[in-house]
Amino acid sequence: MSTENRVKAVAKNIEGKIQEVVGEVTGNPNDKAEGQAKQAESQMRHTVENIKDEMKKSLE
Repeated sequence: MSTENRVKAVAKNIEGKIQEVVGEVTGNPNDKAEGQAKQAESQMRHTVENIKDEMKKSLE
């Protein structure tokens, strides 16, 4: 597992959550949608890292 990639994914998730909340508070649907997209990207990055980890384990 790449710790650096995991940290980037967590940071992207936090950024997305903040942006989503700001969009809700300000009533800006674009900010809210962008925040949700960033969270989805973060989940995808975590999934990729999980797959990499499983592949490494299976090769050991």
